[in-house]
Amino acid sequence: MCGGVEVAGRFTGNGRARRIYFQSPGAELPVVQPDGSIQWIPWGRRPRQPGALPASGWARENCMTLEAWERYRPQAVKIAVQRYMERDRAQQPHWFDLVASQCLQGVLLEAERERRVYVVIGQPPPGCEFIQDRWPLIAA
Repeated sequence: MCGGVEVAGRFTGNGRARRIYFQSPGAELPVVQPDGSIQWIPWGRRPRQPGALPASGWARENCMTLEAWERYRPQAVKIAVQRYMERDRAQQPHWFDLVASQCLQGVLLEAERERRVYVVIGQPPPGCEFIQDRWPLIAA
């Protein structure tokens, strides 16, 4: 379900690789803006965090069309990362590289003054079902 990502290069300020894990309360993801710039936006909401948005870091691929989500004004976004991490059923991490033209697909949700980005998930690619039954979607 994409429990972590790695960001490097121009997006980290110092150029060094930075790993971001959903479990970290202050986790933010680099979201590509229409002008190509990056804005760091909080990655979902943890169950004990205050807020009106869903308590999760992920959204199923049909979320943009769900009537229940209309109130959050969902917007499709791209999340600029170099790698993402999935944990298998034994909690072992598996890292997957993206090519330069790829991003993770995300959805930006808003409620009042709260804005959060969620990683969009779907079915795993063939051969990866043993790792997870849900997988982040890749955007070009």
